[in-house]
Amino acid sequence: MIRRFTLLAALAVCLLSCGPGSKQTTTTSDSKKIFRLNLTGGLTSLDPAFADQRTNIWATTQLYNGLFSFSEDLHVHPELAENYDISEDGLTYTFKIKENVYFHDDQAFKNGRGRELVSDDFVYTFKRLMDPRTASKGSWIFADKVKRSPDGKLADDWVARVDDYKFKITLDRRFPAFLQILAMPFTFVIPKEAVEKYGKDFRKHPIGTGPFMLKTWNEKERLILVKNPKYWNRDVKNVALPYLDAVEVSFIEDKNQAFLSFEKKNLDFLTSISETSRNKILNKDGSIKDEFSSQFVVEKKPYMITEYVGFLLEGTDEKANPMLNKKVRQALSYAINRKNLISFIRNGLGTPGNHGFVPDAISSFDSTQIDGYKINIKRAQELLKEAGYPQGKGFPEITLNTYTTDKEIGEFLQKQWDENLGIKVKIVTNQFATHKDMVDNAKVSFFRGSWIGDYPDAENFLAMFYSKNFSPAGPNKTHFKDETYDKLFEEAHETDNTFTRYSDYHKMDQIIMDNSPVIVLYYDEVLNLKQKNVTGLKTNTMNTLVLEKVDIKSGNDSKGGDSAATGEKKTAKAE
Repeated sequence: MIRRFTLLAALAVCLLSCGPGSKQTTTTSDSKKIFRLNLTGGLTSLDPAFADQRTNIWATTQLYNGLFSFSEDLHVHPELAENYDISEDGLTYTFKIKENVYFHDDQAFKNGRGRELVSDDFVYTFKRLMDPRTASKGSWIFADKVKRSPDGKLADDWVARVDDYKFKITLDRRFPAFLQILAMPFTFVIPKEAVEKYGKDFRKHPIGTGPFMLKTWNEKERLILVKNPKYWNRDVKNVALPYLDAVEVSFIEDKNQAFLSFEKKNLDFLTSISETSRNKILNKDGSIKDEFSSQFVVEKKPYMITEYVGFLLEGTDEKANPMLNKKVRQALSYAINRKNLISFIRNGLGTPGNHGFVPDAISSFDSTQIDGYKINIKRAQELLKEAGYPQGKGFPEITLNTYTTDKEIGEFLQKQWDENLGIKVKIVTNQFATHKDMVDNAKVSFFRGSWIGDYPDAENFLAMFYSKNFSPAGPNKTHFKDETYDKLFEEAHETDNTFTRYSDYHKMDQIIMDNSPVIVLYYDEVLNLKQKNVTGLKTNTMNTLVLEKVDIKSGNDSKGGDSAATGEKKTAKAE
């Protein structure tokens, strides 16, 4: 879909003159390649220290690089790391970074020109992530892993420069998945000058080494990224990357409206498909309809995400908050028909969450090892009676907090608990960013949640229940605490034996099922749509969006292809 239009003057000037570098795919303003997508959930920051939700992750991934990244098969491969060495005791990691990599041009630098990346940038980035003043929700990735002094504080030299292109990280204990940690967006490298110049406003003045640079961001409306002409990476044929000239992101929260825009070819890519739209794409058994696949490319695959309902386990007064009673939580879990939820609400998209918190997309998943929850109304009613609420009598109305785009699932659960247990549930919805903030800061006690794997190891999911990872600094949003669980979690880090580690993972997952700090609803599948002339867009079970090698074939112009990036009046949001 090569757009043939006149770009905004400012965009054209930026594309053609924002600095020396690689040859561009096109150099005239009437044939720019603009890739358009829509993101829901609210973009809150372009600072990688706050890349804790999909929208933030997808945006920062285009602007920054890290030491490593994940391939389609979820193997870690070097990105800015030239090579690395791990000491025999597994505690010291030494990294040699690539030379001749430059930050985006910006007024934060002398003469407005981006300087070369050096090892001090990684030292600064990682220490800033751990600085309480940053208040990053990603500090947990290092907090329980890196070297500490005898008084328990972070050692000054846990990350340290060796020379201009080499630095080292020292761990406090072994952690087999540490390279996977270093592929997470939280670890994308940033320059100190940018934070010093923009302060808290760095969130909307991103400066990285990535394939794209920020042009404009009108919050909740439009994000435009433009090609980085000094980008360091090339394809296998030694052609400069990226192929695209710009990326235009809209923020249409109404999923049906976004789908309509995609059908009209005002978007090149779409994810987060509503129930109404899924009816047009999928048959009731989850297979793809021929009529739709003949017009568009449909990708359906397991998604490394667990969808759940969580309980905030703070306090001891079960009369004031009956959900502190484990039997109540178990009863609520047994009362849900997960198979019907997937069939009726999601057109067969997903797998019932019957076998633990760790999803089936993770290699250690084994349904025979975890005794989870399936629909069992009789057992649910027995547990509720044992908790002191026979047939729901005397049970107070409870409030389930969720987000706007998830209302259908909330209403399904509301009906299940009313019909099967006699429990009345009030549904409160907010925009996703608001909902997430309330959950992270323990402002709600009963909430919908999703955990998208940051890296493909069960440890990442099980970290949600480690007592040292309480939110908002960590991912333990339920504030679950169990000594046996913590001991297993720590022991799993000490072994390189895969079978031993998997055994520990299964024991931890069973503890979660037995105590029910969460109700696992389903393991998700991803449904991505793209136009047929889009090439090079590859995803994995983490649903990572990397646009570095995406291209748009010529000779198939878009219908209604004008967009906000062009200065034309039609926008996807107005459809």
